[in-house]
Amino acid sequence: MRRQFAFLVVALAALAPPAAAATFRWANDTDAASLDPYSRRETFQLSFLGNVYEPLISRGRDLELEPALATDWQQVAPLVWRFDLRQGVRFQDRTPFTAADVIFSYRRARGAGSKIALALSTIRAVRAMNAHTIEIVTTMPDPTLPEEIVSWDMMSQAWCQAHGVGEPSTAASAGDDYAASHADGTGPFTIESRTPGERTAFVPNPVWWGKPEHGVDRVVFRPIAGDAARLAALASGAVDMISAVPLEDIGRLAAMPGVHIVHRAGTRTIFLGFDQAPATIRQGKRRQRNPLADRRVRQAFTLAIDEGAIATTVMRGLATPAGLIVGPGVDGFDPALNRRPAYDPAAARRLLAAAGYPAGFALTMDCPNDRYINDAATCRAVAADLAKVGVRITLRAAPRSQFFARLLDPGLGSRFYLMGWRPANDDAIDALVNLAATRNDVRHSGAFNFGGTSNPALDGLIARAGRAAIGKGRTVLLRAALAVVKDDDAYIPLHQPDVVWAVRDTVDLVQRGDGRFALHDVRMK
Repeated sequence: MRRQFAFLVVALAALAPPAAAATFRWANDTDAASLDPYSRRETFQLSFLGNVYEPLISRGRDLELEPALATDWQQVAPLVWRFDLRQGVRFQDRTPFTAADVIFSYRRARGAGSKIALALSTIRAVRAMNAHTIEIVTTMPDPTLPEEIVSWDMMSQAWCQAHGVGEPSTAASAGDDYAASHADGTGPFTIESRTPGERTAFVPNPVWWGKPEHGVDRVVFRPIAGDAARLAALASGAVDMISAVPLEDIGRLAAMPGVHIVHRAGTRTIFLGFDQAPATIRQGKRRQRNPLADRRVRQAFTLAIDEGAIATTVMRGLATPAGLIVGPGVDGFDPALNRRPAYDPAAARRLLAAAGYPAGFALTMDCPNDRYINDAATCRAVAADLAKVGVRITLRAAPRSQFFARLLDPGLGSRFYLMGWRPANDDAIDALVNLAATRNDVRHSGAFNFGGTSNPALDGLIARAGRAAIGKGRTVLLRAALAVVKDDDAYIPLHQPDVVWAVRDTVDLVQRGDGRFALHDVRMK
């Protein structure tokens, strides 16, 4: 490994051209799948395109709400929010931004193929009061609407219609869909050139409405999948920053001349999920009890997993052990509820025996190997802990595309899996509705409830919290719902990973707890 790393450092140093003044070069382990802002709801994709496209409301450096394409918003009736749009804004092709673009963007984002439609699920209609005022009508009182739409970027109606992209791009159309390979936003940067999977160049948007605070004339992004190659690029000066840092190389990076590590507590929770809905499962030609449907088995798993050791060893101390499906910084989080039960394999074995599995049982575990920090290593640690209490895990680790395809396919599914969730609106209602509510496609609830957990009392708490006005009463409801999820062992929360980047000393930037990276925050020394 060291010899390979040293060779790559020398090779990249020899090949890297001298950097132009104020050119920032950045690498990640993966590329954006598409330039269509509605094609995927994933942190890197949203972050990448957030430099080019903008929402009505955005989040600041400390994740506070701040005006973007809307300068003001207020709830003028229980079902109506009014937004004053920023005037004088133009898309990068110089087309003016107006209320018509918001209405078009709503229809497109709710269309077939959109991966952000869920964030707009409580919106019934968007209507124009005039060219720079719109009203959003909701299906029910929605006090957190401003937080929910921070990932809904505005698109140009004229540009989309001119290029025949009135519907969101899909994976099948990514190769020949104009919106998947071109962009026309209102943000601080434009895309100068792009070769998917190889290189994307950004330049400042000359017609941006805001005041540029960055200190770069050009940004060059490169996806570099291999950890050794990514580190070598940073060491040689071929890139100024890497935003996917292998934790096992933290020590090497910290000792690298001219490089420093930046990290910040993240707001994504990594957890384990169970296929607990069916009472029985098919085993060959026979049917047998589903052990995961028994709460005692799920409790045993919780007690058998040594998350303290995972956070310390696997995550190198760069993670916070979790007791809830949401973490600090999320509205509704309760520190008192967040305490994890003590690691107790002996108690776990007793629970398994009481449930009828004194010798344990065999189980397949699905895990991504390129989605979360040290995801596959975390799964291996979980499998090793469960083996100590007789649960024999067959680990099926796969790239994120294959992993999520399995979870999303009802015909395949997964009996036991590792996943992560960061509430898009930094509110516990997002996690509760998506992960814990009974699945109901009409009400857009339980969309990511792959295990099939269902509790009518919990559904009632979630519905009441969703309708409640922001305040103490709503927080009480959210915490009560989180307590039910915890008491039922519907999921096993593991930890919140830190956001970790490695940066050359010639760069100043801002790190945000949601993992997003804004080029607007970059300054070259």
